[in-house]
Formats: sequence, C-alpha cells, structure tokens
Amino acid sequence: MAVLPLRYFPDDVLRVKTQPITAFDAELKRLVADMAETMYAEAGIGLAANQVGRSVRLLVMDVPRSNDDKTPNFKAMLNPEIVARDGSQNYEEGCLSFPGIQASVKRALNVTVRYHDPDGQTQEERLTGLDAVCLQHEMDHLDGITFVDYLSPLKRRLLLRDLKRNLIERGLVEEAAL
Repeated sequence: MAVLPLRYFPDDVLRVKTQPITAFDAELKRLVADMAETMYAEAGIGLAANQVGRSVRLLVMDVPRSNDDKTPNFKAMLNPEIVARDGSQNYEEGCLSFPGIQASVKRALNVTVRYHDPDGQTQEERLTGLDAVCLQHEMDHLDGITFVDYLSPLKRRLLLRDLKRNLIERGLVEEAAL
C-alpha cells in the first residue's frame, strides 16, 4: 500500500466527471487500499478517486460511529448511485483538496446508495447523518462538483482566497500555479 499524492483545487481533474469502473481486478483492489491509506494518513473521513488523480467512479470513506466508538467503519464504493434521499441538514464540511477551508452545505439527511464492492458485488445501504453527508460530498467529486460550488459567489470568493493562502503557506503549490 502507498500514500498517494492529493490533488488540490483548482486542479482540472477535480472538475471532470469520472468514468464507471468495469474491471474488478487486483489493480483496482490495490487502488482501493492505496486510497484508504491516503485517507487515513491525511486524517480524512472520505476520499474520491479523482482527488488522487484517478478519473474513475470510486470512493472510500470511514465515518466514526461516534466520538467514543473508534471501531473502523470503512467502505469502498464503486460506481455508487443514490437511489433515494429524504430530509435535509446543514453540515460544516471540509475537504482534503481544499485544506484549511470549511463551509456549511445543505445536504439530504438520509440517502440510500447502490454500489459495487471491490469484488464487483452489488450492495445497497441506507446512510444517515454524517455518513450521508460524506457520501454526498464524495459523490459530488465523482461528478466534478466541489462543496464550494454550493456557496454564494461572495462566500466562494472569500474561501478560495483563504485556500490560495493556505496552499502556499503549506508549500503544496507555487504561487504562480494559482
């Protein structure tokens, strides 16, 4: 397993809709393992394949069940599709591709998702609360949408200014690259 380099906004790969996965092979399982290791190394709870430069419909997530329960809750979802949603919630979201930036985003409270596991088996489950938020956030990535796209133009401009400063201060990009 390996920690993969993250892609940061405004990298073009974050704006491209990803392609369905058709081969459920050892290479795919290696990518799932590498993405999991990357997510954990970066202290994230979710990661979409395009955040590590792979334009395929794959996401991994591990949302803690509670602050007290640190039992792993890892999921790898290939070709995920939300088949039902209801309710709404606002949640203060962050993103590994937007380090140091957070904003409140309105999402469905409950979602039912159908996906393939790494062995190619179809799964379906209902997620709620933070699990539902994480899934919707990562699925947006797979469609080339980022959480800042839900913000007003003014709020987006202010957050992107802060992001630029954060990326430069952390040495993640050169000023000329932005």
